[in-house]
Amino acid sequence: MSAVLESTKAFEVLKTYEEKDGLSVSQLMDSKTRGGLTYNDFLILPGKVNFPSSQVTLQTKLTKKISLNAPFVSSPMDTVTEAEMAIHIALLGGIGIIHHNCSAEEQAEMVRKVKKYENGFINQPIVISPETTVAEAKKMKQQFGFAGFPVTENGKMPGKLLGIVTSRDIQFVEDNSLLVSEIMTKDVVTGKKGITLEEANDILKSTKKGKLPIVDANSTLVSMLSRTDLMKNQSYPLASKSATTKQLLCGAAIGTLDADRERLTLLVDAGLDVVVVDSSQGNSIFQLNMLEWIKKTFPDLEVIAGNVVTREQAASLIAAGADGLRIGMGSGSICITQEVMACGRPQGTAVYNVTEFANKFGVPCIADGGVQNIGHITKAIALGASTVMMGGMLAGTTESPGEYFYRDGKRLKTYRGMGSVDAMEKTDVKGNAAASRYFSESDKVFVAQGVSGAVVDKGSVKKYIPYLYNGLQHSCQDIGVISLTELREKVDNSEVRFEFRTASAQLEGGINNLHSYEKRLHN
Repeated sequence: MSAVLESTKAFEVLKTYEEKDGLSVSQLMDSKTRGGLTYNDFLILPGKVNFPSSQVTLQTKLTKKISLNAPFVSSPMDTVTEAEMAIHIALLGGIGIIHHNCSAEEQAEMVRKVKKYENGFINQPIVISPETTVAEAKKMKQQFGFAGFPVTENGKMPGKLLGIVTSRDIQFVEDNSLLVSEIMTKDVVTGKKGITLEEANDILKSTKKGKLPIVDANSTLVSMLSRTDLMKNQSYPLASKSATTKQLLCGAAIGTLDADRERLTLLVDAGLDVVVVDSSQGNSIFQLNMLEWIKKTFPDLEVIAGNVVTREQAASLIAAGADGLRIGMGSGSICITQEVMACGRPQGTAVYNVTEFANKFGVPCIADGGVQNIGHITKAIALGASTVMMGGMLAGTTESPGEYFYRDGKRLKTYRGMGSVDAMEKTDVKGNAAASRYFSESDKVFVAQGVSGAVVDKGSVKKYIPYLYNGLQHSCQDIGVISLTELREKVDNSEVRFEFRTASAQLEGGINNLHSYEKRLHN
């Protein structure tokens, strides 16, 4: 009985306090009192755990119209995101933004590779004619990595379907001069035009075929479905896909030069879902003019503008039609803008102030820079961001561009800021400089706003992203929220509370007083 009385008394005493323990987000981020804060300067206080971490959902908004199953965005840096990274981060629930430190044609081809990696209905399958030789079919298999080519009467799309050539048809054929019409499978299982994706997948499951050509009433090939895509759907249930084409989502960055308008046209033709107007200082007439042009030319294309760190910067871009914002200036691990230019803002304060304003207009924000671990991701979202952009965290993974090398016994990969001299010196085939991101393309002497370096091998994002995903679920569980949406809501209504962290408190929260240790983040 006494235990029950004590428990009742505890809650009665708790009610006598005027407010919950800790600080509200507005009290924490009062920069007039404390100055600018970054992620290490505060903690989120724990809540009540009454659900397993596996139930935590991480769905969020990238832009006004695009949703993701995980709040992870890879940075448009030439040592972070090309097609391979964009494919795998999309399969795991996020999205990759392909860099533009290359020719427009190369960038468009990378976008096309992502869009073709996993399809719903393949509307432009690679077809061959009856006169194609076995040698040519084998060469195409090596080129494309698969051998499931529909054979049409004219060797084009659309065309009357005559058969299909698969790996089994050509694998043991020694006479490479034979025509595919002599060895192709003619009794082809097909689906009728108008069939749903679910119905088509059911046919693939029941027939155990590798490809399902879709034909109209005249046996004309109109599209195709692949069994490998069905298997990918089962292996990657969180994959970020277009609601219309069911293809993987893909983003790409462009600059603000006139040549970038031609670049964007090629990217849109390749199937681009969202474009990031890439600039270190987004509140410029160059970006505003580019935003206006994009909205007039491609009204259905989602546009993320930035970078910004103040409400005033954000207001200009929102007024110009931005569908999302990118927040951060000088907070990246390889960025020296704040040091060299004396311009920027601590990332925590920047995220809070910009998102507090932008969220009034329903404009989602990406916290770009300063994210070094799972806790930082949680804090960025608690401060109002919808997603986080990662550069250094993903650099050094198997899927990032570049070759591994060894130094001092460690396996490394190059990682460089897009404001480094190495990156700014690069030009595309038309002579457009990468330095345009920093309005420096006409400078005779580049003033670096980033550095070049190396990072340790992190393994594959196939393991690393699930580690981040599961860690973020556990973080939300400790806070007592079952989704990112609930986290944001409870921060806004002051239910989720914060604590400012002194320098000694930060030291206490880290590893200390050990002779040596091994830090393994995941298995």
